[in-house]
Amino acid sequence: MAPHGRPLDELILTVLSQSTNDRNRDVAFLRLRERFASPAQPIDYEAVLAAPVSDVEEAIRPGGISKVKSARIQAILASIAGTARDPDEPLSLEWMRDAPMQESRAYLCALPGVGRKTAACVLLFSYGLPDVPVDTHVSRVGTRLGLLRPGAPFEELHDQMLSLTPPGQELELHVNLLRHGRRTCFARKPACEDCALARMCPSRGLFS
Repeated sequence: MAPHGRPLDELILTVLSQSTNDRNRDVAFLRLRERFASPAQPIDYEAVLAAPVSDVEEAIRPGGISKVKSARIQAILASIAGTARDPDEPLSLEWMRDAPMQESRAYLCALPGVGRKTAACVLLFSYGLPDVPVDTHVSRVGTRLGLLRPGAPFEELHDQMLSLTPPGQELELHVNLLRHGRRTCFARKPACEDCALARMCPSRGLFS
């Protein structure tokens, strides 16, 4: 999976992913694109910002809690527009490609409703920058393996996971932990008998 270089798309996609599955997220994003983009063109986020919030809500309805997400998307876009480095340019986060990562992360986390996980998704998936998104699956697997402190806040979990990750392996680690959490290390009844990591897992058999 190569970085795609579209940080604003990744930011909005991550907002749409909240409290839903990947399929519904993707359908909502596709409908947003159909409503606010010309054929074969990227989404016109200026148009999304200027539209009645009800239009945005209708477009992303398949993603669930569309009333909350539509308002959040417009609040994020308004914040980006209000802090634009060049007011004459379209809404963009492309400056992050060459900016210090700490600066980019702090900027993203200052946006309405954006936390470390969303910021990490934008930085990692857009530009391959060294950050590891820690969602519920990654947190669960990492904690059961003894890599993360049980009950730690997500800010700490992100810092811990990043410190444990060999440079350049952030994307691979995130994807593998996410996949393992979805396919094997379930929240209630993990399939320890089928787990490739069972031999080294201190939590084996504790949740069956």
